[in-house]
Amino acid sequence: MKTRVLMVCLGNICRSPLAEGILKSKVDPQKVHVDSAGTGNYHVGDPPDERSVAIARKNELDITYQQGRQFRAEDFDEFDKIYVMDMSNYRDVLSLARNEKDREKVSLILNEVFPGENVEVPDPYHGGHDGFHNVYEMLNEACEIIAKKLEEDRE
Repeated sequence: MKTRVLMVCLGNICRSPLAEGILKSKVDPQKVHVDSAGTGNYHVGDPPDERSVAIARKNELDITYQQGRQFRAEDFDEFDKIYVMDMSNYRDVLSLARNEKDREKVSLILNEVFPGENVEVPDPYHGGHDGFHNVYEMLNEACEIIAKKLEEDRE
């Protein structure tokens, strides 16, 4: 059975599509399914932000096929692990949790790099291209750790 991982940010056009693309590049698609969503409904059906697409392409990843979608309570049933980008996303996702089992699936993605520190991935939407580069580097480091853990869990 595949492990199912969901990446969540606010609009599902900047950070979570990058996290989805990065993690997909590091795992066996036969063993791990990766998706992304946003807590808001601002960009449902939209492709990722062109700056996320550009930084992904610069790192030999293609995320152009992704489409924005909104996180929903049913995602707790469909995913084993839900990584959020910041405390606002964390609160929004937990507000839809129905029980402790749902809540246990949710964590800040950078807690993989900085355990228990609740470091947030900054939203690069209103910044320039450098913000997207920095976000890519943060997410790449976290996804490397996540991929290793997923592989260890399968052994």
